[in-house]
Amino acid sequence: MLELPSERVGLGLGEKWRSFMTPYVRFMYIYKRPEQCPAHTVPYLDREPLKAMGYYPNSKESSISGRRTWHLFLFIKGTIFFCSILYAAFESLDNAVELGRDLAFIIASFFIYFKLIYFLLCADRVDEVIDGLEECYRWERTGPAAAGVRSAKRLHYLIIMGMQMIWMVSMFVFIVLLMSTPLWTQQDLPFHASYPFHLQDPSRHPRTHTLIYLSQCFDICYFLTWLTCTECLSVSIYSELTAALRVLCVELRHLHQFCNGDEDLLLSESHRLVRFHQKIIRLVDRCNEVFHAPLIMQMIVNFLLVSLSVFEAMMARHDPKVAAEFILLMFLALGHLSMWTKFGDMMSQQSIEVAEAAYEAYNPSVGTKEIYFNIRFIIMRAQKPLIMRAIPFPTFNMNNYKAILNQCYGILTLLLNTLD
Repeated sequence: MLELPSERVGLGLGEKWRSFMTPYVRFMYIYKRPEQCPAHTVPYLDREPLKAMGYYPNSKESSISGRRTWHLFLFIKGTIFFCSILYAAFESLDNAVELGRDLAFIIASFFIYFKLIYFLLCADRVDEVIDGLEECYRWERTGPAAAGVRSAKRLHYLIIMGMQMIWMVSMFVFIVLLMSTPLWTQQDLPFHASYPFHLQDPSRHPRTHTLIYLSQCFDICYFLTWLTCTECLSVSIYSELTAALRVLCVELRHLHQFCNGDEDLLLSESHRLVRFHQKIIRLVDRCNEVFHAPLIMQMIVNFLLVSLSVFEAMMARHDPKVAAEFILLMFLALGHLSMWTKFGDMMSQQSIEVAEAAYEAYNPSVGTKEIYFNIRFIIMRAQKPLIMRAIPFPTFNMNNYKAILNQCYGILTLLLNTLD
């Protein structure tokens, strides 16, 4: 198959913009038509913006001519940016507020750099998970449960995509604030950075200062947007597993209505639902394996950012503009961590409800022992909740989320007492 010229050289910006906006345009289409059900899972749609941005380095994307050059360019840009703000932190050692601001962005930049490397190494494994979710998405059959299944899928899609749109708008506001930092602070650049020969100094090198400002604006727009898209993709994978469990519950509750006393069909359907449940369990284990490193990094980074941003907001309380920036950073970190823990909780809770749905399908007066062995097997497997976890760290749930906040509060109190 011949490639289009735009794909060979990485251009076609109009097409890429349409691809980037596909999930959000599709959201409005589904929202306005109650009878419509999404044709694909949310992770499948969330992958499109990453491809449109040119950095989803799976085997297929990396084989496109010019794409590896773009990946190398992004790594060089990311490395220069990270080294410049890391080097500049040494200039802020005598100012606790400025040092805290530098450390916050160093931590966030390191997380972005880590995600760049992660997707470079694991994009194909993420594709395997998404393909498995697509198979689960089409697992149900037509029958009495079909309407409930379509309704569950549609509601899940609208909730998740709505949350992602809110998250993107919040990130857009944060990006605008960062890019406009020189307008309302004494900084000359959005980020405190240091380069050889003081190239960032506008009084000595006005031209290079302008180039560095534009370079940082590009870094802010591209990498923060890309990071938001990757987080939306990762979270939607676990939320899609929750939706699959919900579909399983709907089908179990309509099992007898669908089979209508036909023992052969009841046996076939019970086998199918056992396989469906088993596939979901294996996908959860696979997700925890594939996202093991990112889950660990998210836990560490969010813990550090929440603790640091609250501390710096207290230190800069006499400067409302600086304090507001740290408070916004705190809310972004808390919102990020809250989203992960809430979806971890939802998945665990829904996995337990599978046992209740299977119990409702249990009717010893109809069917053979083999049929009800399958149902009892589902009940037994559902006794142990499915969890989002990266060993050795604790499970992502609201109880551990509260424990993290308590630790952050303890560290904040200790730091403030030490300074006083």
